[in-house]
Parts: sequence; structure tokens; C-alpha cells
Amino acid sequence: MFPLDICLCCGSFQVHTQHPLFEGGMCIPCKDKFLYTLFLYDEDGYQSYCSICCSGETLLICENPDCTRCYCFECVDTLVSPGTSEKVQAMSNWVCFLCLPFSRSGLLQRRKKWRGRLKAFYDRESESPLEMYKTVPVWKREPVRVLSLFGDIKKEWGPFDLLYGSTPPLGHACDRPPGWYVFQFHRLLQYARPRQGSQQPFFWMFVDSLLLAEEDRAVASRFLETEPVTIQDVCGTAPQSAVRVWSNIPAVKSKHSAQASEEELSLLAQDRQRANLPAQEPAKLVKNCFLPLREYFKYFSTELTSSL
Repeated sequence: MFPLDICLCCGSFQVHTQHPLFEGGMCIPCKDKFLYTLFLYDEDGYQSYCSICCSGETLLICENPDCTRCYCFECVDTLVSPGTSEKVQAMSNWVCFLCLPFSRSGLLQRRKKWRGRLKAFYDRESESPLEMYKTVPVWKREPVRVLSLFGDIKKEWGPFDLLYGSTPPLGHACDRPPGWYVFQFHRLLQYARPRQGSQQPFFWMFVDSLLLAEEDRAVASRFLETEPVTIQDVCGTAPQSAVRVWSNIPAVKSKHSAQASEEELSLLAQDRQRANLPAQEPAKLVKNCFLPLREYFKYFSTELTSSL
């Protein structure tokens, strides 16, 4: 078993807390890196970094279709045994250390009830006001139920797992002021939220296609109780595409956040309108932000696509 007074990620003796997934400590820099990378996913649906050290260049992907985790060669060879990464790479269906029926592999010891520990770790160590729900075991996951602004709520009374709304994309005809969409989304959010104290995972996202004025953005932040994040086209193929996002989905605050100023974003929106560029659907820009929902729901991609 790995010593609790040594950082499992880098070997430092300056332990700040305990690793949430495996037995071992964690120093402050590795803890911060873990919190930042925990919800970063690549377009293939797998996590972008090693689930042990939160970095790593070459990653081994778990072949369990219900798992999204990856492990770097360095951690596997150091903590399990030298040469293990090559053996795993040669296997056709490798199941990772969180999915194996036994809890120990060399020095790597899976924590008991790690899903609850992961939530407790995030609640304790993160400075973000966003709530993280306890990861749902695969056998308990259900398809995600989506309420999309402005879906037909006459036929759907909930409960809902995800509420999605947005201002119209740039270039689309809009017969209402953009702020009206914020008000309607907030109204539906109050309707769709689970009762206080409920442990049901519930997520929401409101996307602004750079239409809201500064006053409307301030109102949105006050009512939605979080600041927006600016997300640019994650593929880099259309740098003129950007949206502001308010959400409680942890992945929103990720590497996709743009560093553009509000003045630059305003000019960007004006340029798009003057050039009469085709509208970019907001859902396409924020697609990667939904990937971590696989930790809570099954078949989320199909259900989400059909619902938005």
C-alpha cells in the first residue's frame, strides 16, 4: 500500500490532503492540478489526463464502455510494476484500476467508496461555489432527462436532470430582447430544480451568443448566482465563434475558456453581424462541456442531441 504521507502523484513529502481515488497523499500543487483536470474530456469522450497524477503524456484508456478514465505510463509502471504499461498496451480489452473486481494492483490501492470520497474531496478542496454531485454507479445510471428552452413543458412535468437554454444565435431573427431569454430561463430553472436537500444530480446551462448587453449580463450573473465563462470554438476551425456560458456543470470552467476581453468579444460579435456570417449553433460550441455527465447518466449523448 502506498504511504499516506507521500504524494501519490509526484512523490513529494509535503502532503496537504489525501488522494480521493487511491490510497496515498497529495501535495498542494498536485491537488490544484487534480481539481482543474478532473472534468476535462477530449472529443472522444475520455478524460484528458491521468486519473492518478493528473498529467502524463501517453495514456492507457480503460476498455470498459461505461468508464472514461485514463492512466499514464509513468504512474502504471511506478505504482503497479515496471513494464506493466507495455503489457496493458498489448491487451485487447484492458479494464482499469477503478473497474477491476480486486482493489489492489502493486502499490496502487483503490479507496473504498471512492465515489463519495471524490465528492467530499471536491467539496472540501475546491474554491468553486459549484456543487459536485456524487458519481452514480454504472448499474444505477438512467438516461438523462432534458428540458430545453423552450420545449413543450405541457407534456413533460419532470423531474428533469438537465435544463438547457440560450439566446438566439447571431444572425437569427429575434422578436424579443435578449434579456427576456434570461428571465424565462431563470423561471424554468426554479420549476425544474429538485427540492432542497435532494441528492438527485441536476445540471443547467444557459448560453449567450454574445447578444446580452452589460446590464443584462450582470442581471444574469446575479439571478444564476455564478459568473459566465467565455468558450471559443474548441476545434479552432472558426475563431470568430464564441459564446458566454452560465452553468453548474463543473467542466464549463476548463481549458476551453477564452482569454478575450469583453471589448474584443463585442467587436467580434459586430464583425460577425456585419459580415453576415452563418450562425454558429451554441450547442456545438459547448458539446465537450456535457461529456462529464457520463459520470451520472447513461446514453446521455443520444438523449441530449435529440432533446436540444
